[in-house]
Amino acid sequence: MAFGKLSDRARFALHRLGEKLWIKPLLASVLSVAVVFAAKAADGTSLAEVVPSVTVESIQTLLSIMASSVLVIASLAVASMVSAYASASNTASPRAFPLVVADDRTQYALTAFVATFIYSIVGLIASKNEYFGPAGRFVLFFMTLVVLAVVVLTFVTWIDRIARLGRVGVTIEQVERAALRSMRARRETPYLGGHAQRTPARHGIPLYTAEVGFLQHIDMGGLQEAAEQMELRLEIAALPGTFMSPDRVIAYCVSATQPDAGKLYKLIADNFIIGRDRTFEDDPRFGLVVLSQIAGKALSPAINDPGTAIDVIGVFVRLFVDWNKPRDADTDRRITYDRISVPRLSEDDLFDDAFIAIARDGANAIEVTLRLIKALNTLAHVGDQPMRSAAVRHAKRVMALAEQHSHLPEDRARIVQHAPVP
Repeated sequence: MAFGKLSDRARFALHRLGEKLWIKPLLASVLSVAVVFAAKAADGTSLAEVVPSVTVESIQTLLSIMASSVLVIASLAVASMVSAYASASNTASPRAFPLVVADDRTQYALTAFVATFIYSIVGLIASKNEYFGPAGRFVLFFMTLVVLAVVVLTFVTWIDRIARLGRVGVTIEQVERAALRSMRARRETPYLGGHAQRTPARHGIPLYTAEVGFLQHIDMGGLQEAAEQMELRLEIAALPGTFMSPDRVIAYCVSATQPDAGKLYKLIADNFIIGRDRTFEDDPRFGLVVLSQIAGKALSPAINDPGTAIDVIGVFVRLFVDWNKPRDADTDRRITYDRISVPRLSEDDLFDDAFIAIARDGANAIEVTLRLIKALNTLAHVGDQPMRSAAVRHAKRVMALAEQHSHLPEDRARIVQHAPVP
């Protein structure tokens, strides 16, 4: 259990580190220094007898050219990335910023440029001080050519990526992928590995947190271990994404004896991670909220881009169709944490996050209203009973908002025509 607890926390921590822009360049810089000094190991072999001789001047010239050129490219990359990040925040949603920063290809490009610069400087210093013998110089020269080829290839592919980064369409794709990963993970483990909580948690001792912020992650392994040690059961009352405060119950403790209050407080503090912002990884609703905010901003009078809202509606259809795919019949019976019960994420909450704002902001745009009612009609037909009920409920709301905005009679007739039948 201790290993599972460590791996769960490590996974969450690694995802947070992956959103930091400096992690990969730092690791690559350390690796580049190690590669330079690894070339020295060739001097202890008979490699010098079989490889051609390479002059120190040729290596120094090549390294000097790389150092000066890559520094300019790295500066350009940072400036371009900052501009793209600002564009993503202004035209899409500030909540999408972590995904734009964590873009793998962009981080790889910056990492390659910074690491190459460090490699060139360290290699140049070592060669000027006659650190390498004949074999070491050949290995360093060969690795320098490889690094140069990697940088050129990275630069060529990065130009296309940076031209797209920060655009609304690319940002929507990134948020969609993040939401899809989170929703699929929750679909496969709807109760996070615990028992299904059929009714809202109301039993036992209510537990609170002293922190104020969003619940980002629940360490189920840590909770299970603590519950076993204290011989109690836990009913989770808040899922990741919930805004927590000292008056909000986070869980209920069910125990045959009166547990120690200090141990209960430590159980909550150690295993419920609360932060200032919501995260995409364990919070499927957050991706839907961010997509809805992107659509809402596009529908604002300042931007007036109903096409983006229509694109987002299409994304919602893809996400909910995937969410409704059949699951393994044994999914709900696979219980890893038998002392914990967890509520299921409801379709009503998911649909509220996705469609309430778009229905309100797009009510005066007939093209958005029609696309929205058709999407809800599709979801009502392909979904199970909970999804159908949620789709019909939101369709009624869309029609009510359309009535308030006095669309032409033929437009209202089209809306009614495409509405799902209860």
